[in-house]
Amino acid sequence: MEKKNNAITPRGEDFAKWYTDVVRAAHLADYSSVKGCIVIEPNGYAIWEKMQQILDKEFKKLGHINCQMPLLIPENLLKKETDLVEGFAPEVAWVTKGGEKELEENLCIRPTSETLFCDYYSTHVKSHRDLPMLYNQWCNVFRWEKETRPFLRSREFLWQEGHTIHASREEAEKEANQMIEVYHSFHNDILAIPSIRGVKTEKEKFSGAEYTLTNEALMYNGVALQSGTSHYFGQKFSKAYNVTFTNKENKLEYAYQTSWGTTTRMIGGLIMVHSDDYGLVLPPRIAPKQVVIIPIGEDDEVSALSTSFRDSLLDNDITAYIDDSKKSPGFKFAEAEVNGIPVRIEIGKRDLENNVITIARRDTREKITVEKDIDIVKYIKELLDTIQNDMYERAKTRRDNLTFEAHNLEDMEKILSTQPGFIHAMWCGDKECEEKIKEIRGCKSRCILPDGDKIDDVCVCCGKEAKHHVVWGIQY
Repeated sequence: MEKKNNAITPRGEDFAKWYTDVVRAAHLADYSSVKGCIVIEPNGYAIWEKMQQILDKEFKKLGHINCQMPLLIPENLLKKETDLVEGFAPEVAWVTKGGEKELEENLCIRPTSETLFCDYYSTHVKSHRDLPMLYNQWCNVFRWEKETRPFLRSREFLWQEGHTIHASREEAEKEANQMIEVYHSFHNDILAIPSIRGVKTEKEKFSGAEYTLTNEALMYNGVALQSGTSHYFGQKFSKAYNVTFTNKENKLEYAYQTSWGTTTRMIGGLIMVHSDDYGLVLPPRIAPKQVVIIPIGEDDEVSALSTSFRDSLLDNDITAYIDDSKKSPGFKFAEAEVNGIPVRIEIGKRDLENNVITIARRDTREKITVEKDIDIVKYIKELLDTIQNDMYERAKTRRDNLTFEAHNLEDMEKILSTQPGFIHAMWCGDKECEEKIKEIRGCKSRCILPDGDKIDDVCVCCGKEAKHHVVWGIQY
């Protein structure tokens, strides 16, 4: 197989190595001296900033406001909700000393912030008139992961976590459902990653939740990635932390809660769905830099047209820049390619003598010759939309080609022995069957499809009556 970039292992040769090579070649992240933690480099952080900007705008449209909770959680506060403690215990990092002195009470570095928000709500919620409270924070969390991989799984990572509190079950469930739709739309419309959404099984739900809604995507190699979750807590946390309010009948009642979040893992998803052996490929709507203009040679007309194009594009909300560095044109082309810039405009003196310029698409690597007097804003806008849509359709086609049905365990074993993917199969609802299926290459339930068609009457594992249409898969 032809090696496309000397710094990048071919995807078909070693997918895991290819992924890491793209991360490093595109300067998205690098390893740090802190074991299990990464340095998010400017190129990677710019993508996260763009994600933040888009999602934060959507959150605020729905009435959410941002805040900031402490990094540390007292041990007694964490232990008030037993399911949460049990779920996160293996991953919790503890602070036991302040300076040279042992602390009177151990503090954990937040793995998640439900306890902190509950503690806050317990003192700030009095009446139904105080509700709902729709809070979100953008922050870092720490989980002592055993195996790590840049963006996909690291001990410290960036995320957002929404925590809301409501006066009724109906209102809280509406919140949980609308937020999973926000993630679903973001993945499909912005990241060009086709995803499915459904309900986690009891075994796979968030510790402490009544139920968890999930957004699931399939990577290029057929491995699944959880990409945003929304949890309905009911009154479980409010009872543990005494979060009460007087309702409209002037009676004391426990509040209803939700939480929802997504992380820098989405950057890993972008890489694994869209990128290639030449480097990073970014959908235009999430690319921090959408267009690079590369002048070839020192020429007044070349320089003037480059500047004119850049200014016109910037004035029309297209992020464009000129690479006027002293590097060779070939180096600049390769650099733009490995960094995933969606569109490259090449302007050279020789081409201008023929009244043309060259435009290159990153996703297909196609080069197009167009008239230099073209309406550049109109052309680039249409091209960016085309690239966005084409990337989504290609990803959807790959996902559909890696989506299978299984009617018994033999089917599941055969599928997973040849090519991982999404496997649709019926399930009886028993944990024993879920565990037995997991023995096949670690295959897990990704989600229960709430409105899934009944493809069989019996469970794929035990042959008993089926209760749920489940999507299964191997996960990152």
